[in-house]
Amino acid sequence: MHSCDLAPAYVRAIAPYQPGKPISELAREMGLAEADIVKLASNENPLGVSPRARAAIAAALDELALYPDGNGFELKSAITAKLGVEFGNIGMSGIVLGNGSNDVLELVARAFLAPGTSAVYSRHAFAVYPLVTQATGAIGIETPALDFGHDLAAMLAAIRDDTRVVFIANPNNPTGTLLDAASLAAFLKSVPEQVIVVLDEAYGEFLDVDLQAPSVAWLADYPNLILTRTFSKAYGLAGLRVGYALAHPDVAGMLNRVRQPFNVNSLALLGAAAAIDDAEFIAASKRVNDAGMAQMVQGFQRIGLEFIPSFGNFICVKVGPAGEVFQALLKRGVIVRPVGNYGMPEYLRVSIGLPEQNARFLAALSEILEQA
Repeated sequence: MHSCDLAPAYVRAIAPYQPGKPISELAREMGLAEADIVKLASNENPLGVSPRARAAIAAALDELALYPDGNGFELKSAITAKLGVEFGNIGMSGIVLGNGSNDVLELVARAFLAPGTSAVYSRHAFAVYPLVTQATGAIGIETPALDFGHDLAAMLAAIRDDTRVVFIANPNNPTGTLLDAASLAAFLKSVPEQVIVVLDEAYGEFLDVDLQAPSVAWLADYPNLILTRTFSKAYGLAGLRVGYALAHPDVAGMLNRVRQPFNVNSLALLGAAAAIDDAEFIAASKRVNDAGMAQMVQGFQRIGLEFIPSFGNFICVKVGPAGEVFQALLKRGVIVRPVGNYGMPEYLRVSIGLPEQNARFLAALSEILEQA
């Protein structure tokens, strides 16, 4: 018997998460110059890093021999000030920091799921939800999608006596669909109070103000609600890996019981604390995203392609045999994301880049489809 055979069957059955292809890897494979490659695969900020975050990180380089603040006081204080968390009656004790919001999602699973329990999530929703569920030995209940988004009625009906967690992404990744605030509020009101509802708002900064749900205020009324957010997208700190959860202090305490000490590094803590106040950078990021989204939509309409209207910093486009188109794009130095693993074999997910990057992708896509 091999030692790996002793791992639990539910762990052996996990298909590892596949990240977007790095620029360096494609350069090696295709013999291309890295500077000539356009990466629109991982929903990264094309403007780079928040200037305030960059300055804070540069000033802290001499302190790297010291352990980070395991409680993340400065970042939690910045989050509290920015979001008015006190309004939700959770204070700093209701903030949990993670090595990216993926880490926080795993903490939720480790704290509340186990063999003999279940979690509910939607088809076409973020791949990490079933991954963290399966890693605990819990049963994953996937509900049918509604127009590539969450069907809240179906999710509510899927909740069983053994259900402990419901995962909802809003906007959803990879489809970019959005649930309105009234529907979410009604769902929260209907969910049994012992079931944790995770509302993943990783792409919330890209929403117009009138589309943003008052989710922080909901925390005062729903102690079973967990909000997860990240600094990887709009704030441009994907390489530092820092995210956070907002929750009732008792729920946050459960997450902290399974959180590793010093799970967020010093530079990430300082960079995120500075970035959250960089309103100018966030506004610029949203302007670039809005313009780029319009550019993509116009390009798809010009080529005659179906797409899923998106509220994130990415968009899914139907191209037929997506694997073949993906490979053809790679040969032209353009990296996007096939989403066959999400049950969407005819679609590619494309991150919104700078105008010239978007144009490069659209030109390459048009050429490939014309030659097909």
